[in-house]
Amino acid sequence: MPGPLEDVVIVDLSRVVAGPQATMTLADLGARVIKVEQPGGGDETRGWGPPFAGDEQVSTYYLSINRNKESITLDLKAAGGKDTLARLVRHADVLVENFRPGVLDRLGFPVERLHELNPGLIVLSITGFGHEGPEGGRPGYDAIVQGEAGIMSVTGPPGTPSKVGLSIADILAAGNGVAGVLAALYERARTGRGAVVRTSLLASVVGAHMFQGTRWTVARDVPESVGNDHPSIAPYGTFRCKDGQIQIGVANQNLWRRFAAVVGLDPGDPRYATIPDRSANRAELTGDIERVLGGDTREVWLARLNEAGVPAGAIRSIDEVYEWEQTRSQGLVVEVDHPQLGRIELPGPALRFDGAPPREHSAPPLLGEHNDAVMAWLDECDGLDERDGLDERDGLDEAERGE
Repeated sequence: MPGPLEDVVIVDLSRVVAGPQATMTLADLGARVIKVEQPGGGDETRGWGPPFAGDEQVSTYYLSINRNKESITLDLKAAGGKDTLARLVRHADVLVENFRPGVLDRLGFPVERLHELNPGLIVLSITGFGHEGPEGGRPGYDAIVQGEAGIMSVTGPPGTPSKVGLSIADILAAGNGVAGVLAALYERARTGRGAVVRTSLLASVVGAHMFQGTRWTVARDVPESVGNDHPSIAPYGTFRCKDGQIQIGVANQNLWRRFAAVVGLDPGDPRYATIPDRSANRAELTGDIERVLGGDTREVWLARLNEAGVPAGAIRSIDEVYEWEQTRSQGLVVEVDHPQLGRIELPGPALRFDGAPPREHSAPPLLGEHNDAVMAWLDECDGLDERDGLDERDGLDEAERGE
């Protein structure tokens, strides 16, 4: 089933995570994504593991961010590869790259040339630390940026800077890149002009600081990690029951009154009467709550809290998440036919459209799997261009031809 970006063609020069995540999202929305890879090894994530799957040692990391794409191999340092890339650019709507600043220029494709080839082209460029500034040229993998951009300082147990267990800087940058591309496509529909969209892992993390940022910029309070607790709200975090832990989020006074009734606390206790009171007396409050929760199991407490309308939840392992009926009901697990692995399941897209049936997804491509198909498509496009040129010439009178 075609998506809202049907007929949008994307040339994907990116690799690793941020760019491929962005182009996969655009592919989920219906765009045709042609992934351009170096001959021999291709995207680095093809070799990232363990775990690998099957006798061919297919990287599960690569599988996670490359569904619904085509793969071709081009040596962009060779004349033939450059020529093919130029042809792709002429017929594309979007080009995505996450080289370090200046690399695309050195390959012979600065922005000026890209727009000479295709004035309507939208270029999405993702870097680690930005395109300008004293450190704009630094390479920036996710873990490095998590440290440099402050995530680690507010994550983990107190005094123990910790990275998020997902490639969160990459994922945030991918989301910002997708938003920029969609905005640029909308603008192009009005103006006919292409655009350059720039974002970075650094910008995306800082842009997501939210209240942790304004704690410093406005209040001059340096945030520190507080484990699973919320720095401003209590009770809001992880609490021990008889047989394990659950998450509870009491973010306003109405919820506090409901929660207090469930666990037998006095909502008007002056130690806990307001959010600032509860935050100031967090340790004492946690002790009071856990003494009550320790009398019964997680399942029982989750049922009671849910009945009272208090946000609470289990702490699931990854395997439990994918076996959870709620996850599957939201289309968050999709099946694809992989040419080497057969029928496999992948994490699914986060967006759905009312009234549209579930789309059929394709497996992440093998390296160079679509070389012949893409070259045939380029030949067809070039032939149509030549014919259109002849048609335009045939429409001229003798004076206009200069004859």
